[in-house]
Amino acid sequence: MATESVDLSPVPDAEEVDVDAEDAGSADSAHGTDAPPPAKAPAEPADPNRKWYVIHTYSGYENKVKTNLEKRLRSMAMEDRVFEILVPEEEQIELTKEGKRKTVKRKIFPGYVLVEMRLDDDSWYVVRNTPGVTGFVSSGNRPTPLGQEEVDAILEQMGLGEEKPIPRLDVEVGQNIRVRSGPFDGFIGVIDEIDHARGKLRVLVSMFGRETPLELDFNQVEKI
Repeated sequence: MATESVDLSPVPDAEEVDVDAEDAGSADSAHGTDAPPPAKAPAEPADPNRKWYVIHTYSGYENKVKTNLEKRLRSMAMEDRVFEILVPEEEQIELTKEGKRKTVKRKIFPGYVLVEMRLDDDSWYVVRNTPGVTGFVSSGNRPTPLGQEEVDAILEQMGLGEEKPIPRLDVEVGQNIRVRSGPFDGFIGVIDEIDHARGKLRVLVSMFGRETPLELDFNQVEKI
């Protein structure tokens, strides 16, 4: 099977130390001269070839592909080229017909898995030939890496960012619900708006013969 040829840019060399300057500084210190402290060595630059890629999988086999790939990496000693494997998932709140609430995990991108790797011929071959993998998300014949903003957005949606996202509520606009806490406990209303970002609902309830809008949190309502 032919593989793609991958051209990697060389990692910049570490900054060279001026040995003569260090010796001169030591000599000055020995003679009592106040010499400035030696400059700290610069931080090692991040590996520019370590990036996140997206692979296609058979639908429903995302977690199986993750397990298979992890086993292949260990058996083929490729952990220094393929670093992390993620199946993007997020938490959602579901309300059952009995009004019970349960938290479930839903795949954000069914049929896709994220892989952080240093792309070369060998790492490409190991990932591409893992059982269940059908290919990379590519531009032409070359796998396309995700931008850092895309990666950060996905991690935040998964709850791996700085702030844990609010779980989604499995309801729709126009659906009847019952308020289950607060001063309007027991009221029946109709969902008018859903704000998943804030975890809030706008619900219309009947009070004194007229519709009154209420803003409620997801955990204040239940399905009827």
